[in-house]
Amino acid sequence: MKPLHQIIRKPLITEKSNLMKETGNVVAFEVAMNSNKVEIRQAVERAFNVKVQEVRTMIVAGKLKRTGRNFGKRSNVKKAYVTLAEGTIDFFGV
Repeated sequence: MKPLHQIIRKPLITEKSNLMKETGNVVAFEVAMNSNKVEIRQAVERAFNVKVQEVRTMIVAGKLKRTGRNFGKRSNVKKAYVTLAEGTIDFFGV
């Protein structure tokens, strides 16, 4: 298995993800493009000592951005919405 930091890139801290965390016990992560649901489930369970119920993934297309007269494209990003069966994940430790 790959190291955890190669599967889970970073947690997504947005208004939507905070609302999902409070209401449905769902946590959002940015993950590696080549990772699958089984690897994501195992990485979250090992990293945060929680029990995962479900993993949903999606690929978000990168946006076209303009710098002066040149155009560029941001990279595509893979998101994972992880539903926790038991336990919680506190990113800020407050």
